Amino acid sequence: MLESYNHLNEIQDKPGDLQNLKKEMLKINGFLKVITNKIDAEKITSSDFKPLKSKFRQYLQNYSFEQEIETMVPLYSEDIHRIKNMRLKILEALEDKKMIVDTERLMEKL
Repeated sequence: MLESYNHLNEIQDKPGDLQNLKKEMLKINGFLKVITNKIDAEKITSSDFKPLKSKFRQYLQNYSFEQEIETMVPLYSEDIHRIKNMRLKILEALEDKKMIVDTERLMEKL
C-alpha cells in the first residue's frame, strides 16, 4: 500500500497515466480489503492496529475512484489537468485522518 502511495506521489501527470492511477488504486484497495476482512485486530499486539483498521474500513466505505477513473479513461486519458486532479483527490483521500502517516508509523514499529 505504501509503495503504491509513493508511486502515486511520483506520477508526472502525463497522457495515459489514468491507467497507472487505476492500477495503483486496485493494489491499494485490494490490500485494504484483505486487511479489514482477514486480519483479526485482537491478534496484532500493537495497540495502533485497531484504530488503523478502522481507518481502512472508513476509507473503503467513503472513497471509490475506480468507477470514476474507468469513466474518465475513454474521455480524458490525454487531459493532464484532469489526470492531476484525480491523482490529487486520491492522495488526499489516502491522507484523510492521517491514514498513511499512521500506517507508516505502524510499519516502523513492526
